[in-house]
Amino acid sequence: MERETITRRRLSDEVADRLEGLIHSGEFELGDKLPSERDLMERFSVGRPSVREALFALQKMGLVEITSGERARVTKPTPETVLNGLTGTVHHMLTDAQGVRHLQEARLFFEAGLARDAARLAKETDIARLEEALAENHAALGDEQAFERTDVNFHYVLAQIPSNPVFVAIHEAVVGWLTEQRNTALRNSGVAKGAYDWHAKIFHAIAEHDVDGAELAMRGHLGDISKFYWRAKGRAESG
Repeated sequence: MERETITRRRLSDEVADRLEGLIHSGEFELGDKLPSERDLMERFSVGRPSVREALFALQKMGLVEITSGERARVTKPTPETVLNGLTGTVHHMLTDAQGVRHLQEARLFFEAGLARDAARLAKETDIARLEEALAENHAALGDEQAFERTDVNFHYVLAQIPSNPVFVAIHEAVVGWLTEQRNTALRNSGVAKGAYDWHAKIFHAIAEHDVDGAELAMRGHLGDISKFYWRAKGRAESG
């Protein structure tokens, strides 16, 4: 009979689970302050380090807010909180070429679907805001930093069209994770103009509620960015 190893859980994990259960049960409601560290130490018969580690774990989950000098307060998790918790793992993935490719594929999957939704759901006000973002992107041609900023803003305005805060949070997380890819690709000669041309195609498809056209334009755009990124990386590694 094979032996099975039973790993003992850390006390901080047990405390975090207990506190999470108390929050979900309603004993501690949104906005409530949790008991002091000393009171939690007495309640769970643990030391201060276990209590602090538990509170930090709950903070990462978005369940509590910790302010220096005050007791932790119960908060509501947001999409941003959830995605921020992935940042460390994603940065590790970005050190490996295959990890970068996986994230590029995930972005393509997300933004292609987002473009379809935007084309289906866009109202006149949405189209007007996207057109304004496109104009700013065009005006920034020739100014590398301004173009990168308006490039991000164009995609941000597009992400807002379906009125789903999770989509906006994913967009903002991906922008941060793939900053190096975008900046590297856009430094290639002519790539900024090409990116703007794709933005124009995406805009016109959304303005015309052309769902398939919007997806195809987005796939073309991100495909180009990926191609130029890997080309630049190859030159840098061989040079």
